[in-house]
Amino acid sequence: MALYPRLDDLLELRHQAHTLGVASHHLVSSSFSGLYASVFRGTGLDFEEVREYREGDDVRNMDWKVTARTNSPHLKMFREERERSVVLCVDQGPHMSFGTRGTFKSVQAARAAALLGWAASSLNDRVGGLLFGDATSGPKHFRPTKDRRALWRLLKALTHASEGGEPTQDPLLGALQQADKGTGTGSLIFVIADMNRDVTTLESILGRLCQQHTLVLVPVDDLADRELPDIGQATFTDSEGNLVEIDTTDAKGRKLYREEWQRNRQTLTGVANRFGIPLIPVETDQDVHNSLTRGMRFSGRTRILR
Repeated sequence: MALYPRLDDLLELRHQAHTLGVASHHLVSSSFSGLYASVFRGTGLDFEEVREYREGDDVRNMDWKVTARTNSPHLKMFREERERSVVLCVDQGPHMSFGTRGTFKSVQAARAAALLGWAASSLNDRVGGLLFGDATSGPKHFRPTKDRRALWRLLKALTHASEGGEPTQDPLLGALQQADKGTGTGSLIFVIADMNRDVTTLESILGRLCQQHTLVLVPVDDLADRELPDIGQATFTDSEGNLVEIDTTDAKGRKLYREEWQRNRQTLTGVANRFGIPLIPVETDQDVHNSLTRGMRFSGRTRILR
């Protein structure tokens, strides 16, 4: 089980949905991109074309006259008047080098970033990113571009091991603050990170970002984050680099561990709901494409983002 993905694998994700039989000449080239468009772009300003309905499309754009005439569901397609920047903020902290099932968090985060990046690029959005959490090298910025150069560079960086080191300040808070300062108004910002933490310190910056942008949180989870496995005496390294020995056979300790995770996730969910932020968890032992698709469908049913 590799700690980081291969670049070829991330590049190939742009073709993943093509097996669903959607022709490449369509305005939206895959069901994933179509769902991304309906949830995170909304109705555009300029009429583009009428085409047949595909799974994941927004039924609000149904062209009922053409549907009745052809006896087959058709939609009106629009192209937005302006381009938009999509910023992929991806956690590369030491806690991402973890995974007990399926793959590591670092791999799943890179896959999620690749899928979202390719979906945005297929809609002619400018795509860039910010990698954070590596205390040694510091944050890496990729200014959004329309020609996919920034996306390719970001994906390439995600295949390389971080240099390590424990940060002296909260890297997620720092990344959100940098996104707030360095991102043009009206951008779509995805935060793909380990969010097994107390997020109350992030409320202020999350609220500020939501006033200027569309923000989406993608927590990357492993089953062992919420359920400590019973493996006897185990040695862990804490955030300060100290070795800590824990008796995982202690049922009370495992219960407290689970309750702490539940409190953190309930707090995160509450903050997200309060600000209208979509929350799309991705598990290490699940297919990342399916996880994002389910999350987008849920978000599309519960809120209109644009």
